[in-house]
Amino acid sequence: MKKRGLWLLALLALMSINIFNVQGVAADEKTPTDEFRVGMEAGYAPFNWTQSTDANGAVQMYQSTSYAGGYDVQIAQKIADGLGKKLVIVKTKWDGLSPALQSGTIDAIIAGMSPTTERRKEIDFTDAYYESQLVVVVRQDGPFANAQSLADLSGAKITAQLNTFHYSVIDQIPEVQRETAMDSFSAMRAALTAGIIDGYVSERPEGVTATAVDSHFKMLEFTPENNFQTSPEDVQVAVGMRKGDSDVARVNEILATISSAERSALMDQAIQDQPADTTAAATNPSFFTQVKTIWQQYGNLFLRGAGLTLLVALVGTVAGMMIGLLVGVFRTLPKAHHALTRFLQKLMNILLSIYIEVFRGTPMMVQAMVIFYGVPILLGLQLDRTFAGLFIVSINTGAYMSEIVRGGIFAVDSGQFEAAQAIGMTHGQTMRKVVLPQVLRNILPATGNEFVINIKDTAVLSVIGFADLFFQGNSAAGSNFLFFQTFTIIGIIYLILTFTITTILRAVEKKMDGPSAYTQITDETTTDQEVA
Repeated sequence: MKKRGLWLLALLALMSINIFNVQGVAADEKTPTDEFRVGMEAGYAPFNWTQSTDANGAVQMYQSTSYAGGYDVQIAQKIADGLGKKLVIVKTKWDGLSPALQSGTIDAIIAGMSPTTERRKEIDFTDAYYESQLVVVVRQDGPFANAQSLADLSGAKITAQLNTFHYSVIDQIPEVQRETAMDSFSAMRAALTAGIIDGYVSERPEGVTATAVDSHFKMLEFTPENNFQTSPEDVQVAVGMRKGDSDVARVNEILATISSAERSALMDQAIQDQPADTTAAATNPSFFTQVKTIWQQYGNLFLRGAGLTLLVALVGTVAGMMIGLLVGVFRTLPKAHHALTRFLQKLMNILLSIYIEVFRGTPMMVQAMVIFYGVPILLGLQLDRTFAGLFIVSINTGAYMSEIVRGGIFAVDSGQFEAAQAIGMTHGQTMRKVVLPQVLRNILPATGNEFVINIKDTAVLSVIGFADLFFQGNSAAGSNFLFFQTFTIIGIIYLILTFTITTILRAVEKKMDGPSAYTQITDETTTDQEVA
């Protein structure tokens, strides 16, 4: 008994050591000195977008087969050339840009970001590389389509992107109904189309693109005295860099060589080159035609995202089940007699209880943010995104599976434990030969359910730039402005994945259960008898 307990403790300790070793192996070294890594959403046309080829000067994104294009990419390329470095685009959600910069995952943020006072507290900014004008995008047939000033928007339901200064200026509209901020322009366009909001605050380049793509949208431009009152830094767009970065001065020198005329030309070209179908407003294609076009443009990206989603869900579920089995079995061990073993057993039980409560009591999205951006800050290791996704899903699933396994063990009749003990079997032998075979069958439906949940929950990993199916769909919708059509495709792919997995798991359950009837043979002369 004592040896079994010590061996299990040693195994759990070895697993912990291996996890930290794997982190060290999978972690990137510091950003290479010959690379200029830039973070952006790649879903905010015409500043930045995602496309499937390198057309029009697009740059292949880090750890991805897709490319980033747009005004920000062209500016980033000029800066990289001036620094004598290779440009590397790291696709990151808006909320993850600042943490990625501070953790050292990227060298700069070039994503249409304004150098506001609040942001300057956390990061440094270069001189502006673009100045824009605030506009409001509304429906062409809506009650506010003819608004000539902010006062004419009185009573309108208005929103803006989360964590942008656009959201802070909404209160300048008299009696406005300030709606909850949304995390992307794709979501706001979908909300506007559905009538959930009456309009959203944006910048002129995005407004021009939105109205060119969708004839149902209208961009409201007001005269200076009737428009939002902003400070110069609010309408400027600058490069965000880490506090104290010595390259800020060099980047400013490079930006100074780009004339205003050249910047305007780059923006005009970006509006023209963006992958959104700007002829849609005139031709008014059918829903199925739009879906077909989206699949032709982004089908390969969606399939790659689906493959990565399935891989992470599968590995995460299997690894989580193994963790759950180890934790579940350990927590059922009888109290050891040896003082040291008993102390270690109690300590490990406390640590495992903390692990289970933390990972079951916090959202996976929060765990992803803390682990992916916290490890570089605390340990100086930059995690590979794929490894981080696998690790996060595995330990999250393990916390749930440990409770499922514990319940499965307690579901086994206590008489079987007593019978095993009566014939001289040790606790380990009882668990291995009597209990666990039954537990595995009992927890199979719950394990399959965890697998299906993991397929869907990988979507939350998009916060760290994990290029799963949802992330690819969100990027495509941000580029083509066809939110509903794009996510109809994404939803169908998810449904195919979950339905297929559910069908396979049910077949496995049936196979494990064996036939519904058996043949009992009494002797060679009797007739076979079927018994249920």
